[in-house]
Amino acid sequence: MKVLVVKVAYIPFPRYCKGIATSDFHFVYFENITRFACVCAFFVVPLQSMAGIYVHIPFCKSRCRYCDFFSTTQLEKRELYIDALINEWQTYQSKWSRQEIQTLYLGGGTPSLLSIESLHKLLHSILNSINPDTIQEITLEANPGDITADKIQAWRAIGINRLSIGIQSFNDRLLQLVGRRHNAKQAIQAVRTAQAEGINNISIDLMYALPTQSMEEWQADIELALELNVPHISSYGLIYEEGTSLSQLLEQGRITAIDEEVEMRMYDQLVDQLTQHGYEHYEVSNFSLPGRHSKHNSSYWKDIPYLGLGASAHSYDGKKRWWNVANIDQYITLAMSHSLTPEQEIIGKEERHIELVMLGLRTSEGVECSIVNMDKAQTYISQGLLQIKGENLVATTKGDHILNRIIEDLV
Repeated sequence: MKVLVVKVAYIPFPRYCKGIATSDFHFVYFENITRFACVCAFFVVPLQSMAGIYVHIPFCKSRCRYCDFFSTTQLEKRELYIDALINEWQTYQSKWSRQEIQTLYLGGGTPSLLSIESLHKLLHSILNSINPDTIQEITLEANPGDITADKIQAWRAIGINRLSIGIQSFNDRLLQLVGRRHNAKQAIQAVRTAQAEGINNISIDLMYALPTQSMEEWQADIELALELNVPHISSYGLIYEEGTSLSQLLEQGRITAIDEEVEMRMYDQLVDQLTQHGYEHYEVSNFSLPGRHSKHNSSYWKDIPYLGLGASAHSYDGKKRWWNVANIDQYITLAMSHSLTPEQEIIGKEERHIELVMLGLRTSEGVECSIVNMDKAQTYISQGLLQIKGENLVATTKGDHILNRIIEDLV
């Protein structure tokens, strides 16, 4: 299967968000649309009053076997990196402090590895130079093993009101296989501790199509997630990214990828179970209880400008996007001397149209019928892969399985 991805550079947020940086249009092959978290789309608009800020914290104690995001295990550089982030913010402060900043997202990497002092220093620098009353959501990505009652209390005290917890699985065997450093007991305890200490706005990540994972194991993961009663669940099929440890094991024949048909069944099982329990399937890989969508991640899909701070972070102002160097030493050196020179690209009309269709069809709102080839769409509608809701064209769960092919055809 294939999807047309145009000039969407690697974006390390939200988790598992992927893109391809190109100078021209290319067909890029992927096995299954459900293995994408999202395709971020951007369209030319004036800089709006609303905006979000993403801060990339690249530090990890160890690297997960499936991960190809920019990260580092050089934990000794955390404090210097925070100073560099604050320096970078100062270069944008005069322009972006005038915006109505609604969300702040600390992603990684593992932001929960930062000390409370570092987090407070960073948040204080940003929040003191904007109108804090407009902030609706401050999210911290956290590893289950880092979460304690004391930390939750301290995080709340400095303004964090939402956690995104990277659980991935409640199965210890599978957690070890993919290189996670927590176990199932820690994952469950982390959620319950956060809830007990007053953070109920919680999202958890789950992965499926893991090597050797059975339908029964996946069902058990879904059931445990439901028992925890979290308001938001993001779930992604495993991608064997080039250069990762799992990809190498696959090439060596030491592990076997899950059959595509089984992966589709896992996705269907996920959708059926969560929607039956009241979760809204508002984006291919995202589910929430009513009114609990991720405000920050939704801004990417709704064309709201955002600023990305940190090594490899991306930004968008309505007319162009730009991104920082993906090297921690270079980033620190450049940021500390106020000499960051991000790469950038202007967003063309044809790109915007293609990205709009890709973006819209991944969401429950769909895309306006007026901007797609409805003659071609009718074929997919008759097959139960697309449906019309009001004035919009929306993919069905069945259509999600071949969404790449559908998107390519419609644009």
